[in-house]
Amino acid sequence: MTLPQSSRFQLAPGLDICRILNGMWQVSGAHGRIDPERAVESMFDYLDAGFTTFDLADHYGPAEDFIGEFRSRPQSRRGRGALASMQALTKWVPMPGPMTRGAVEAAIDRSLRRMRVDALDLIQFHWWEYGDDRYLEALGHMADLQREGKIRHLALTNFDTAHLETIIRNGIRIVSNQVQYSLVDRRPQIKMAQLCRDHGVALLTYGTVCGGLLSRRFLAAPEPPRGQLDTASLQKYKRMIDAWGGWDLFQNLLSTLDRIARRHDVSIANVATRYILAQPAVAGVIVGARLGRSAHIEDNARAFGLSLDDGDLTLIEAALSNSRDLFAAIGDCGDEYR
Repeated sequence: MTLPQSSRFQLAPGLDICRILNGMWQVSGAHGRIDPERAVESMFDYLDAGFTTFDLADHYGPAEDFIGEFRSRPQSRRGRGALASMQALTKWVPMPGPMTRGAVEAAIDRSLRRMRVDALDLIQFHWWEYGDDRYLEALGHMADLQREGKIRHLALTNFDTAHLETIIRNGIRIVSNQVQYSLVDRRPQIKMAQLCRDHGVALLTYGTVCGGLLSRRFLAAPEPPRGQLDTASLQKYKRMIDAWGGWDLFQNLLSTLDRIARRHDVSIANVATRYILAQPAVAGVIVGARLGRSAHIEDNARAFGLSLDDGDLTLIEAALSNSRDLFAAIGDCGDEYR
């Protein structure tokens, strides 16, 4: 399989990513048992197909260790240049507290050891409590470590527009902000996307297929009780659907997406992905990869060949017109975590 050139995005100098990223939250333990050996071996399938970018975090169970183990294998099998096309974007999600140089460097060094690299491609920083402004100290130390070569690029995850702007005003160069963004949750369109465009910050989005709810599996299906939602992703995004407008309205959306998908000979997930990829400031979408358990590589690839026309977009807007205003109900990007 060869992905088109449109599947790539230059997130920063020297950091060229696949626009559909392999999300590794699914190996954290909240999505069923993962066999480490099968998981690491399955990463070859993604890399060989052109899905070269992995999104992970320090708290996603063994995700960083899987990256480290995987890095040790291609070189022995395929030569020293085998991993030249691979990107591993991790996160640091500390509890609020003293952000000394030593504490910050210890966290970065831990990720370096686990991932078996000399420098992190990208570190995405999350902060739980805006009332504690030591996030600026942490980012300042990370900027120092970037200058020293331990970090190549700095990014954020789940920062709202106001605090992203504060960070930019403090002179810290941010490459991207990772936020929830889907047909169900379009809050980034309200404020975040414009600020990002104004300052050259890209958006990496998650929840774009609502953990698999945006698929034919759930089309014309009765509303599932919580006990039938067997992954953390399904449970999380079902709660978002409830806040957005409920199951009946979601069924109307699925029916509309299915109509569009059948016209283009693609999947519902492809339509949902393509819609977000086309939005201003969006560099890529993160699609969960249940490594070693299931894969949607060929289906995900079809999203790059899809173009939604004006008629498709009109149908989508009509299906979304009766939904609740999540920006008013929840707040800006990431506010659901605070």
